[in-house]
Amino acid sequence: MEVIYHPLVRWDVLEIRRYYRNISSKLADEFRDELRDTIGRAAENPLRFPPVERGFRRANLKRFPYHVLYEVQAQLIRVMLVRHHKRHPQFGMARE
Repeated sequence: MEVIYHPLVRWDVLEIRRYYRNISSKLADEFRDELRDTIGRAAENPLRFPPVERGFRRANLKRFPYHVLYEVQAQLIRVMLVRHHKRHPQFGMARE
């Protein structure tokens, strides 16, 4: 299944990777790899992860305290947001 991204997802990921890169470049790379894996699992089976508000689905990363919100459309998933578990639940929900 095709994956497309909301334009602001790039900034979400850059901010998170910058944080981890300040700790360790290896840790930043591991975050990137786990994020790719999580999005890949969502693309393989879009209904695998539970639905949350506004029809989005939430895929939690296993090792890092972040999750991906995405929506399922015809033959694709659209990744809308990558955010920390402790961010306010409404953070990023206004994205269209």
